Amino acid sequence: MLKQVYPNMPGVTLSFYRTLRYSVLPPARDEEEKTMLDRMLRVDHAGEYGANRIYAGQMAILGRTQTGPLIQHMWDQEKKHLEKFNTILGEQRVRPTLLLPLWNISGFLLGACSALLGKEGAMACTVAVEESISEHYNSQIRALMEVDPERYTELLQIIKEFRDDEMEHHDTGLEHDAESVPGYFFLKTFIHTGCKAAIYISQRV
Repeated sequence: MLKQVYPNMPGVTLSFYRTLRYSVLPPARDEEEKTMLDRMLRVDHAGEYGANRIYAGQMAILGRTQTGPLIQHMWDQEKKHLEKFNTILGEQRVRPTLLLPLWNISGFLLGACSALLGKEGAMACTVAVEESISEHYNSQIRALMEVDPERYTELLQIIKEFRDDEMEHHDTGLEHDAESVPGYFFLKTFIHTGCKAAIYISQRV
């Protein structure tokens, strides 16, 4: 096993394996398909990385409150998602987005600032972020189904599993009074728009 640590990208370690067999993805059939898969994996990794930083920011503020264990549970699931995409990127020789340092800072600040509004603010942030990620995963599922669902069975299974986790987090946020934070609609729309922009950029940079 060879390990390469990308500079200036905190927390990102990719493992490169001397093997001809890919555990999740077969080799792309042409350049167009490779470009599609590279963008897909890059943005999924970026999304899970950003989600981890958001929960880290929330825990920094609310970790010692009654809400701490709830946030920690969701964060633990996100850590597993990120670990999986770290592995897949390494296997597929796909570089992470160059904007990870930005998502590192902005994600933590978003989490911390939302938590300063209290439990309700943190949950409102969770609802907005997880809704954005779930919608994005659904779009990827549709794209893979159109390309070749049998060829990408394993990747589809992973994305569906992670999508279900994100929806669980979304529903948890609603169950824990996300909509009661003042300015909920504005806050949700603002975060949702930011997530959409981050997804678009991370696919390409």
